[in-house]
Amino acid sequence: MVHDAPTDLLCYVPLRDLRRAAAGRITVRLAILGGGGFRVPYVYEALLRDRGVPRIDEVRLHDTDAGRLEVMAGILTALADGAGDAPKVITATGLDRALDGADFVFAAIRVGGTAGRISDERVALDLGVLGQETTGPGGLAYGLRTIPVMTRLARRIGALAPDAHVINFTNPAGMITEAMQAVLGDRVLGVCDTPSGLGTRVAAALGLDPSRLRLDYVGLNHLGWTRRVLHDGTDVLPAVLADDDLLGSLEEAAVFGRDWLRDLGTIPNEYLYYYYFNREAVRATLDAPSTRGEFLAAQQAAFYDRAAPLANRASGAAALALWRETVAARSASYMAEMKGAATGEPAGGDGHTGADPVDEGYAGVAVRVMAAISRDEPATMILNVRNGTTVPALPPDAVVEVPALVDAGGVHPLTLPAQPDLHQTGLMQQVKAVERLTIRAALTGSRADAAKAFALHPLVGSVPVGRRLLDGYIDRVPEVAAVFAGGRPGAGG
Repeated sequence: MVHDAPTDLLCYVPLRDLRRAAAGRITVRLAILGGGGFRVPYVYEALLRDRGVPRIDEVRLHDTDAGRLEVMAGILTALADGAGDAPKVITATGLDRALDGADFVFAAIRVGGTAGRISDERVALDLGVLGQETTGPGGLAYGLRTIPVMTRLARRIGALAPDAHVINFTNPAGMITEAMQAVLGDRVLGVCDTPSGLGTRVAAALGLDPSRLRLDYVGLNHLGWTRRVLHDGTDVLPAVLADDDLLGSLEEAAVFGRDWLRDLGTIPNEYLYYYYFNREAVRATLDAPSTRGEFLAAQQAAFYDRAAPLANRASGAAALALWRETVAARSASYMAEMKGAATGEPAGGDGHTGADPVDEGYAGVAVRVMAAISRDEPATMILNVRNGTTVPALPPDAVVEVPALVDAGGVHPLTLPAQPDLHQTGLMQQVKAVERLTIRAALTGSRADAAKAFALHPLVGSVPVGRRLLDGYIDRVPEVAAVFAGGRPGAGG
């Protein structure tokens, strides 16, 4: 088997007995922070498909943008049309109202908005460095401004929803989850759909039942490797790697090229493209008509402008149709400039994972986590969790992305069949060191720690460039500048 036993009992937090919901004595409440965001309809669709008992009865959408909340509420109304037992939807611009008494909290906010994301990309690209949302210096800038907000949010959750489990979607997910765990402990976990999406694609290529597959996966968020794919205990990955057609059917072959996957003998998380093909990635981004952030900013602005008048209609059906059209275009363009760049050949494919985004994406993983905890339906999934002794080469309180067992007792990372190899361990250690410097800088205001983080990142590789990156983000992004404003402990480093 891929996994033998949990390495640590990560949490046993006394939850209210959610099973009482089956008798109608309580309401199971989910608060979604960032409730005006694009992924919210996927979450609601996943909740509608969930027929277990107990299930989520009430969804509280929180966002600081009342207009976006209204649009999303209209879309969810349309999704619920004809579903007699659809979860009740409540909108709130006040954080306390959304959090009070919540059983689960989804955190999916973007500090600095899409304008901040564009700056994350452009400041780096202007210096000839990768400009990307979560990987490289852009991810560090995003983390610097987001960590203080999320730690304050964690303290508020602790006060208003002391038994809630927090499922973090906010990027950079590993860093944010680690910072929030320092406040709330192991009730916080991070979700990414990339590993589960790979399992679904391998199953489809081989005509296998995906529920019978287990991935031997290890890494950090957006930096991990699938080392084995077990079907009823038999590793099928060698057969996939050996077959041109099977391997070519996977999105990862378009990103990395078949030869490199065979050389590695593993299937890397797609974000490792930015490490293995860094120069090609920078060139492809510079040659593209816009950065990913610029594309999404224009697309989202157009969507909300068109959807605002539609959301007031009773059904919201027109807004729902517009949303489906928009997310289809969004998915089709995901990493599009990278696919085929490794080989110089155009790549096929028309989406991110090729899987149902409701069942197999972030939403499906998160709903399975809630079901495992609230109904004590044990499930194994790849999550961002506290390391403990799972990877001894990393600190116990570091957040890693590994298979974990989830049940009513919490989240338990599983024993790895083998430790990461030297290449994997070295890269994980270097990036984790950078992440922890970033967390410390964000919480203390230390410019020295922040500059060190940028300089030590393997995608920067230059002390002078690292310093210029930090200066550029402080100049361009007000929320980053605020981290280093005077009067804060350690300001100036």
